[in-house]
Amino acid sequence: MRKCGIAVAFLHYAVFCFSQNQNVDSLTLAAINLWDSDSLEKVLATKPNDTARANFLGQLCFHFAFNQADKAVNYGKQGIQLSRELGYKRGEAYNNQSLALGLWGAGNYSSALQAALTALHLYEELKDEQQIAFTYYVLANVYRDFGEYNRAMAEVRKGYSMYQAWQATDIIGNAIIGSIYDLQDRADSASVYVGKAFELDRKINTKRWPWLYYLQGNIHRKMKQYDSAMIYYRWALPLVENKDVIETYNGMALLYKETGKIDSSIFYASEVLQNWTAVSYRRGLLQSANILTEIYRTLNKPDSVIKYLDLSVSLTNRLYNQENERSIQTLAFNEQIRQDDLVRERQHYRNRLTIYGLVTAGLLFLVVAILLWRNNRHKQKAKEKIEKAYGELKSAQQQLIQSEKMASLGELTAGIAHEIQNPLNFVNNFSEVNKELLTEMKVEIDKGNLDEIKAIANDVMDNQEKINHHGKRADAIVKGMLQHSRSSSAIKEPTDINKLADEYSRLAYHGLRVKDKTFNVTLKTDFDESVVNISVIPQDIGRVIVNLLNNAFFSVDEKRKQAGIDYQPTVSVSTKKGKDIVEIRVRDNGTGIPQKILDKIFQPFFTTKPTGQGTGLGLSLSYDIVKAHGGELRVESQGGQGAEFIINLPV
Repeated sequence: MRKCGIAVAFLHYAVFCFSQNQNVDSLTLAAINLWDSDSLEKVLATKPNDTARANFLGQLCFHFAFNQADKAVNYGKQGIQLSRELGYKRGEAYNNQSLALGLWGAGNYSSALQAALTALHLYEELKDEQQIAFTYYVLANVYRDFGEYNRAMAEVRKGYSMYQAWQATDIIGNAIIGSIYDLQDRADSASVYVGKAFELDRKINTKRWPWLYYLQGNIHRKMKQYDSAMIYYRWALPLVENKDVIETYNGMALLYKETGKIDSSIFYASEVLQNWTAVSYRRGLLQSANILTEIYRTLNKPDSVIKYLDLSVSLTNRLYNQENERSIQTLAFNEQIRQDDLVRERQHYRNRLTIYGLVTAGLLFLVVAILLWRNNRHKQKAKEKIEKAYGELKSAQQQLIQSEKMASLGELTAGIAHEIQNPLNFVNNFSEVNKELLTEMKVEIDKGNLDEIKAIANDVMDNQEKINHHGKRADAIVKGMLQHSRSSSAIKEPTDINKLADEYSRLAYHGLRVKDKTFNVTLKTDFDESVVNISVIPQDIGRVIVNLLNNAFFSVDEKRKQAGIDYQPTVSVSTKKGKDIVEIRVRDNGTGIPQKILDKIFQPFFTTKPTGQGTGLGLSLSYDIVKAHGGELRVESQGGQGAEFIINLPV
């Protein structure tokens, strides 16, 4: 029911919005409105490989999204491919948006989220606020059905606020907010927003939206107003036109279960599993399996319990497995980082303009000073002017050096954020479990069931220990972050070089992965266990390792673009104990360094990277840091065969 209802509303909305930017021929609209698959596919055969075909593939994907997921995905992917070949960004955005709805309808939440985020980014580039708001609603549906209610509410509120600012009729936004409150068992709040959607729908539609009847039925059932709930469920059924009745049947099954009419409850839940499995709406099938499992457990029929429990476990694993959860958490986390990066990028751009302004002003001042010196007979006055100009240049140089250090710190912070996400996920998950256990404990306390209360209390204590353990993990990572991000104290301290090299290697890799999701490299480590602690400034040596690794990553990535799929990018970090030194080696199999520039690479501001991708200060700063420790930094390389940087530090 939910999928069919939203399908109708989304389809009408999408056709209207998309027609604002692209004409849709009358035959296409007629085929879509009639839901005639044969007509749709006949129209497709008449379309040449142009933008009109790309648009129509998106409409086909939309049409099949809630009935035949495989077809929807196929058409959506064709539309995306054709749009990319044509350079048609709006078509690519529309097909990704339609594909997201198809994947969501089939329960493939992580892929649906990826497609929706791609559509959102494209519409942001196109500055299409109407489609941006609609895509927020698509994201909200994906997060809601995956159980991420807070994120779902955050996304729907973004679109909702945009519609409120436009003073536009927003049935969908009110309905989605109401559905989230319904799933959270907040019937009062759900009733407010579903009621708004209900009234708006009554004003503009001659045929009511059946999903709103279903939601009203749910709300009245949870308020134990069973007669009213059944009226709404039965009103919904004739409106669905033989489409998806799964959720309405499940709602009726739950109502009969709660009112003690077990046979009727079994009938409606069984109807779903017997007659509607081809719809591929796994979330609704899972609810039916759970209802039957609970009923047969109450009736003490173990064979039936095992049958439906196995089905429930299978569906749960397909919908909510750890891989999907990790993927969704990662996508959401990366999207948050993307938003943060946009803010930082704007600030970085302003900083660069300031620095370039200072450098330009310094250079202009220097030219003026030289001209004055050549034309001024008073040598002393000319000397003072030149010294002043030199001071301005030194100031600009220091700002560039500080900018390089801050860029290095940003990459480390991104890597640390990646490391800290894992224990925080554990803390959040076990906290949610404890909340549910304590709710169960309150019920058992009311029953006076001491054995069950003790068992629940033990579970809570076990979970609390796990929360404490992962909290300490997060605390250790944060302390390490503060240690790495603070300004260097210039005080040497005994340091485990193996641990330092390993830690900064991981942080450098994760930091780069956060900025570029397509980047991938084999990172190898080989640490000599006999290496002893030596006195160094850890933050400074860490920055040297990060700089060398960033250069290595850039080199192998450039060679990957040239060499093709047979090339395997590899970067290795190793340590070795010598007689009076500890040696750190960073090696890559990238593009290498030509012999003619090998003696220039440690000079300040010398870089082989394209304009805007390097300041030429990384290796220069690294060389100075190693020299300040009484050590040596050198390089061995041949053009096209990779490079190896060797750090020798005195014991």
